[in-house]
Amino acid sequence: MAKERLKSPRARLFVALDLPDHVRTRLVEWQHEALGDPALRAIAPDALHVTLCFLAYQPEKDIERLSRLLREIEPRSVTMRLEREPIAGPRGRRPRLFAVDAPSDEAVALQAGLSDRLEAERFYKPEKRPFWPHVTVARVKLEKRTASERRGRRRGRPALVERAPTALPEELLGPFAAPRITLYRSFLRPAGAEYVPLAAVDLTSDPGG
Repeated sequence: MAKERLKSPRARLFVALDLPDHVRTRLVEWQHEALGDPALRAIAPDALHVTLCFLAYQPEKDIERLSRLLREIEPRSVTMRLEREPIAGPRGRRPRLFAVDAPSDEAVALQAGLSDRLEAERFYKPEKRPFWPHVTVARVKLEKRTASERRGRRRGRPALVERAPTALPEELLGPFAAPRITLYRSFLRPAGAEYVPLAAVDLTSDPGG
């Protein structure tokens, strides 16, 4: 039985809050203006979201059960806003990404309830660090690996970023309501991850959208 479970197809899954269309569109416009350093790669529009719980690899047969768990979430308003200055992470001379803070007490509460529910069903192990609502907006390209790194199959270092992303414009700093919470499947591609929505719960309409 254990060997049979190991052979079952698995899917890389996570649950996220989606952004309103007008916020995502303006973020993409900002990316074109703000990411002037050649070491930076803009996150694709369909990947601009706020991850709530990363579920890692789960058996494909459990996707339907996960979808039902998601649909049991009671719709509620989740108001968020974006901070002006992008943050490098992890902090240090060679960050791997840049993200924008998206503070929201409502998102924190939603994530806590979702985390408890998924943990109870053994789909999720909560992280030790507190939940950080944020939108990843850029990743840092890797330097070419040296021969020794290739032999050791070590990943290359992030390239040195000399020009960090510029601040967000004023029109992106106002509050907005997250329209839905979505279960995504992630496919890792050489050009970047591809995300496919599997199930969603509408939370509220965004009057500004």
